[in-house]
Amino acid sequence: MNLAATLAAEPNEDLAHISNVLIYSAMAVYLLAFFAHMAEWLFGSRSKVARTAAALTPNKTAAAAPAVTVQAKGGTATLERPKVVTRSVTGARDVPDGPGAAAGDEKGDLYGRIAVSLTVLAFLLEFGGVLTRALSVQRAPWGNMYEFSITFSTVAVGVYLVLMALRKNIAWLGLPLVTTVLLDLGLAVTVLYTSSDQLVPALHSYWLWIHVSTAIFCGAVFYVGFVATMLYLFRDSYETKLQNGGQPGKFATSVLERLPSAASLDKFSYRLNAAIFPLWTFTIIAGAIWAGDAWGRYWGWDPKEVWSFITWVAYACYLHARATAGWKGRKAAYLALIAFACWLFNYYGVNIFVTGKHSYAGV
Repeated sequence: MNLAATLAAEPNEDLAHISNVLIYSAMAVYLLAFFAHMAEWLFGSRSKVARTAAALTPNKTAAAAPAVTVQAKGGTATLERPKVVTRSVTGARDVPDGPGAAAGDEKGDLYGRIAVSLTVLAFLLEFGGVLTRALSVQRAPWGNMYEFSITFSTVAVGVYLVLMALRKNIAWLGLPLVTTVLLDLGLAVTVLYTSSDQLVPALHSYWLWIHVSTAIFCGAVFYVGFVATMLYLFRDSYETKLQNGGQPGKFATSVLERLPSAASLDKFSYRLNAAIFPLWTFTIIAGAIWAGDAWGRYWGWDPKEVWSFITWVAYACYLHARATAGWKGRKAAYLALIAFACWLFNYYGVNIFVTGKHSYAGV
């Protein structure tokens, strides 16, 4: 099929309708997964470390913690009160902490398995919706903000499921991820929805597959790193309060004791951001090459180009801060949040509120 035939091709309305049905079906299953994740957090046990610390030091202070007598084969054994350490020691292995399914609790495991199974089903439905959307217009399924949004959430869930398949301890990510996906899809089908249509001639290029696909994947990984960073800040404050002799509220304790240690969350977010940063660099370079082919210049200070570079600088500052003495921990985490905010504005703010060459799709 030549370019003229492609431009003249009419969208397949039947496939477009099937795509919409699949997206709405995925939203319904994601909602069920949300309730299952909530049940895992509410009815599953606290993490192993949190339960052990609570049993051995009920008042959170060494002076008030008695020895504990436990049943053993053929008699009893007395465990002396240990020193409870909430932060991971530098160079030590990460503590396998997390919500219900990671805590070895039978009820938590059940709800956790149901939640993950529903998330897998919703992912398959949403992937089917993205695929049929692509088939309906015979092009890459990210030609406007609606298509970008449904593809972005699909990739984000895919990253989560791949990490789960690799047996990474990220059960804690399920609830915030599914919540965000529901918000993203709700915004996509109500505010951002655009009927299937062909692209403008300048966008008919193989660079559409390369540049935009890498941008979507980078955004999905940046999002997972963002969630880990946010939870790190909460968990770090909780651990600091405990170390200073404070007593957090029951709700905060119930939620935060289901998370990994602050050090584990911090390391996880840093590794994700550091691993994906080179691909984000490639995304900007690929965009510049595509701009040279489409518009005859590699850089034109277009708002999208500028904010992509600002996002790159922000993440570069974060990674540099992590390697600089005195800027690790919370200070570096704030930089990571600023960097993701730049990425978010680059997507929503620039596309909706700023006029430029990249505002081709409308909303």
